[in-house]
Amino acid sequence: MPKVDVLNVAGQKVSEIDLSEDIFGGPVKEHLFHEVVRWQLACRRRGTASAKERSDVVGSRRKMFRQKGTGRARRGTAQSPLLKGGGVVFGPKPRDFSYTLPSKVKKAALRSALSRRLEETKLLVLDEFELDEIKTRRAVDILKGLALDSVLIVDEGNQNLSLSTRNIHKVKYLPVEGLNVMDILQHESLILTRRAVAAVEGRLKK
Repeated sequence: MPKVDVLNVAGQKVSEIDLSEDIFGGPVKEHLFHEVVRWQLACRRRGTASAKERSDVVGSRRKMFRQKGTGRARRGTAQSPLLKGGGVVFGPKPRDFSYTLPSKVKKAALRSALSRRLEETKLLVLDEFELDEIKTRRAVDILKGLALDSVLIVDEGNQNLSLSTRNIHKVKYLPVEGLNVMDILQHESLILTRRAVAAVEGRLKK
């Protein structure tokens, strides 16, 4: 069972905590990262691209010139895909790119991402990360004191911290229920509070 130090916001050790072996100490299955990130990106796509087909182009439907005797190619209407301003052949239409992914795969990928950060010693557990007021400067100073630059912070119901970090470059706050593989991989370090660890273990237990 992995054991890590619990720090305060000043970076001082205050205690130790045992992490679940199944969640933080399991094998890292990198192929699941690809599966889940691809699924997340697909679900984020708006799918609103749309091109006008021949019938959607506004304009006269009369024949442009007579069929024979002009020496030119035979033309129908100005909506022809061969003409500038005409319709598009097989153009994109609004569609839903999302698809379902088994919950077991999503949980396994999240466990692998957490295990990867612990393996790299890029996982920090804080006793608490409370701010008396919404103050971005205070949050920046704490992260500098912990020698962290690109970091994902996970806590439960910490509104002051959420609002204080929303404008800091390469820093993101997430509630436990929003923890996901893409955000873990996009940030170099991961901060979990003690109560977030308990909530994550409750969410990902087998």
